[in-house]
Amino acid sequence: MTKTLEVHVITPQGIVYEHHATMVVARTPDGDLGILPRHAPIIAPLTIDEVRVNRIDSKEHIDWIAVNGGVFEVRDNVVTIIADSAERERDIDVPRAERAKRRAEELIAKAKEESDVDELRRATVALHRAINRIKVSKHL
Repeated sequence: MTKTLEVHVITPQGIVYEHHATMVVARTPDGDLGILPRHAPIIAPLTIDEVRVNRIDSKEHIDWIAVNGGVFEVRDNVVTIIADSAERERDIDVPRAERAKRRAEELIAKAKEESDVDELRRATVALHRAINRIKVSKHL
């Protein structure tokens, strides 16, 4: 009986993460989705949030990945996440994420003043992405 999963996180820029794990937890529009070995095949959309990967080296270790939406597929003990962008907690440039958060907050205020619904939507997504990156970086 297989006790681990293969986990792959892929973006247009290439492979962000590859490892074996005992469990993967990701957020979908319907809530958190936890995957253990021998899980039934599934495909689900992902929201902007963190992905938790429990892996075992010499001891149990958790890797955190900031994912900006995408698709989650499980098949034959392989978890594949395809996302527009994703970053491991150790790769996140926190000052850059904080600058992006401030910029998004300024754009939201401006869009509200001008009643620009499209710009408000884009700035809100940018803010959510920046906050997610900051949150994931704090797991280090």
